[in-house]
Amino acid sequence: MSIRRIIAGVATSALIASGLVAQGLITGPALGAIAAPTSIGGHGQTSFAPGRYIVTLVDASAATYEGGVDGFAPTKPDEGEQLKADRRSVQSYTAYLKKQQKAVAASVGATIDYSYTLALNGFAAHLSTKQAIELSQNKNVAALAPDELRHVAAVPSTSFLGLDGPDGVWASLGGVGNAGAGVVVGMLDTGIAPENPSFAGDPLGTTPGADPYLSGSAITFAKGDGNTFTGECVTGVQFTAADCTTKLVGARYFVDGFGAGNIGGTDLGEYLSPRDGDGHGSHTSSTAAGNPDVAASIDGVSFGTITGVAPAAKIAAYKVCWTGQDPTTTADDGCATSDLIAAIDAAVDDGVDVINFSIGGGAAQTTVSATDQAFLGAAAAGVFVSASAGNDGPGASTLDNASPWITTVAASTIPSYEATATLGNGAAMAGASVTLDMTPGAPPLEGDLVLASAVALSGATDANLCFANTLDPALTAGKIVVCERGVIARVDKSAEVARAGGIGMILINVVAGSTDLDNHSVPTIHLDVQFHDALMAYAATAGATVSMAAGNSTGIEPATPQVAGFSSRGPVLADGSDILKPDITAPGVAIIADGANAEGGDPTFQFLSGTSMAAPHITGLAALYLGKSPNASPSEIKSAMMTSAYNTLDSAGDAVTDPFVQGAGHVDPTKYFEPGLLYLNDLDDWLAYIQGIGYDVGVDPIDPSNLNLASIAIGALTAPETITRTVTATQAGTFTAAVSIPGIDAVVSPSTLSFASPGDTASFTVMFSRTDAPLDQFATGSLTWTSGSTVARSPIAIQPVTIVAPAEVSGTGLTGSVDVTVTPGGDGVIPLSTTGLTAGTLQRDPTNTERDHSGSGVTGAEFQYMVKVAKGTVLARFDLNSVDDSADLDLTVYQLDSKGTPVAGWQSASGSADERVDLYSPDAGKYLVFVDVFSANPATAFDLTTFSVLPGGSPLTLDPSEISGQAGVPTTYTASWSKLRASTSYLGLVSYGDSGASTVVSVATGFRHLPADVN
Repeated sequence: MSIRRIIAGVATSALIASGLVAQGLITGPALGAIAAPTSIGGHGQTSFAPGRYIVTLVDASAATYEGGVDGFAPTKPDEGEQLKADRRSVQSYTAYLKKQQKAVAASVGATIDYSYTLALNGFAAHLSTKQAIELSQNKNVAALAPDELRHVAAVPSTSFLGLDGPDGVWASLGGVGNAGAGVVVGMLDTGIAPENPSFAGDPLGTTPGADPYLSGSAITFAKGDGNTFTGECVTGVQFTAADCTTKLVGARYFVDGFGAGNIGGTDLGEYLSPRDGDGHGSHTSSTAAGNPDVAASIDGVSFGTITGVAPAAKIAAYKVCWTGQDPTTTADDGCATSDLIAAIDAAVDDGVDVINFSIGGGAAQTTVSATDQAFLGAAAAGVFVSASAGNDGPGASTLDNASPWITTVAASTIPSYEATATLGNGAAMAGASVTLDMTPGAPPLEGDLVLASAVALSGATDANLCFANTLDPALTAGKIVVCERGVIARVDKSAEVARAGGIGMILINVVAGSTDLDNHSVPTIHLDVQFHDALMAYAATAGATVSMAAGNSTGIEPATPQVAGFSSRGPVLADGSDILKPDITAPGVAIIADGANAEGGDPTFQFLSGTSMAAPHITGLAALYLGKSPNASPSEIKSAMMTSAYNTLDSAGDAVTDPFVQGAGHVDPTKYFEPGLLYLNDLDDWLAYIQGIGYDVGVDPIDPSNLNLASIAIGALTAPETITRTVTATQAGTFTAAVSIPGIDAVVSPSTLSFASPGDTASFTVMFSRTDAPLDQFATGSLTWTSGSTVARSPIAIQPVTIVAPAEVSGTGLTGSVDVTVTPGGDGVIPLSTTGLTAGTLQRDPTNTERDHSGSGVTGAEFQYMVKVAKGTVLARFDLNSVDDSADLDLTVYQLDSKGTPVAGWQSASGSADERVDLYSPDAGKYLVFVDVFSANPATAFDLTTFSVLPGGSPLTLDPSEISGQAGVPTTYTASWSKLRASTSYLGLVSYGDSGASTVVSVATGFRHLPADVN
């Protein structure tokens, strides 16, 4: 097998135009595997570097296998069932998968670290660059994805949700002792602190008559759906089998990907075991399913009792996130993808009902990453997945976990602990605080109020941010200091005030955001941005004072729920923007729940904010739903939550309707058990969606917008478009439609749906057409179906675009033309511009043996070329064309620095004879190109033509020179050329106003022979 020279340190570049850039190489189609979307001209491309990879094989995982392999019966669970890993058919098929994995790994001498068979068919292994390339050429391999380090995304919320009280949701389910009974919640996080009362249970029995019972390290529990959970209690540092109980029925840890040698020690609060040294995992676990009425206090201050959303549910902890060795930074903390997938596979194998995933990695680059695929398998196995949206808001398109088969959760505020800062000028400002004396009648904290910059050491930069060692003790002592939020941890700011002798702090947001209940070093009030300017101006005056007292004495209560400023937003830019995210909003600001503790240490509690805190609320609510309806599918639960949700509020108390902020709205547990209508979807639908966005999974595609979700999104609308949905009734009755999207005309047909009984289904269409909505911006609104007091609402987002144009057109001849048909999204004029046509260079055979082509070789041959890319290049193309279409050639391109060292790399290895790499607006300089003959018998000749498209090439005339057609109506212009050079290939670009859209124009003027002096 030929090996491309992939060089260590090669980085993925933003210039990659196609393929699963962030996820690695996708090599080819097969049942159950996901193959790369086709790029311009039908070629995929990607880059490699040495390291750990997730290697996905072409056969389907057990959760998605529908048959087709000789000797192995289908293992995909039937509708309403979970995958049963102990079935003989599943065990036989997974053994077959493991055998295949071992053979693939052995073919390159790789060692399997993790084997995945249930949710995903693949393995994790450390690969050299040589091994990675060899596997990319293996026809049994569907994908190589680099292992990535992801990060945890950080009145009681249960009361706010309407769970407690005599008329609350728990009471309707038979009380807290029955809320979530028979359900197992799988928590993928930083582990768990088993001593906390939130996780207390009876010792496990050791005979099958007990439920659950312990046999060796295995824990067996008969679930409410008739299936059996079989978990494991893994021992380790400060963790024994006795830490598992009738409440905590599973505790595992996964560290091979992160590396046991990379974790911090017990001095940093980390343990090589399921024990939680960070607190994040205990916090999310107790939020989702902690025991009822647990007394919570912080530093001796009581904050009443806390109860998990599903207090009767069992918990299985899967520790996948770790603290690194550097105590000065969190950059080396995180969760390796390979560990995450191993935990997902284990959770499915164990038989959990719900998975909580409060983990993220930044804005989603795809909806089918390796982790997304593992969750696809989990969902196919009947497991509901709740995932955090991310904490990178309020910017647009910052959301992670964008797959449609998971439920992505935004974070909202709830009524919280407050205190009031009364300034010396009489202005009163209320904010979040738990560090002032909350004893009734306690005196306020009073003192001089100063800006941090006024008491900073000489030369301190960004002094108002209160960085460590920036405040002058001589000036700060006895003062209450105003510190602006940002850059460093909030508690680090109060620590600096305390170090310098300050007696209090007012923390002020500089942009709209959350106000948080941190355990500060000095009494602190955290104020939002609306107070910023007035506070800063007053604190800058001579003699400024402030009085700080617990409680809100302003008479102005903040509106709740508000979506937190940090909560990540849509739209999702990946895969055509046809999936609307987030899905739902839940409490995620200033949530009190469990913290970490060492073995034998006292349980701790903490206030945390983040979408990490919102996701476990949805996890717990899913457990409640399953406790009542054990066979409900993931899509049923998700739909029920979404259609029964209500709008969040802004700071003024007005309704928020932006679905990219709140999704369908704020979850309403008092209504989601009877949503009226359900939008159901399953594995077949998800695979058709994946096929529709350009990946090959061997099924018929659907338009991605037609995936049967409880939301509707169209990422690019020009002509009127009709979307179809099918609903399943949960009650008899007639539902009437109402739809509204400003600037978009929407027609629902039929406008009424009648159902004789629950379980009946009906389909409807909605035709969307633009009226005056701005182009290249999303218009948003909603569709509601109403029957009596039941309202099922779906969020909608439609983006009318300036133009939809073909990616590429081609023509031939020294003089000629090609018609280009485009569809404008509006009735205005769109000017056309072009670079002209640039002649390509047919690269010479580096062996000096082939006269008419760039090279010729049999299987295993490799050729190397050096190509210059000029400054100002708009498009660099490296085009490989085999004479023999039955051959398989691969193409690799490296950008070199001034010393000749590769700094970025791209690869196109689709398994076909022809390959292509396109780089838009590339850096000028030298590029090293490799052509590998993966298979050819006999030898095949090939041409490598390279282009550096620059403005001002040979004239390319556009007629007309502007588009002035009708919105949604295809129109055609003609691109013409003349007097081109014979036997030459040309390339150019046509651009459409400032829309960012473009069309590549390629022209061939005949077969080109290399100059006679090649030999």
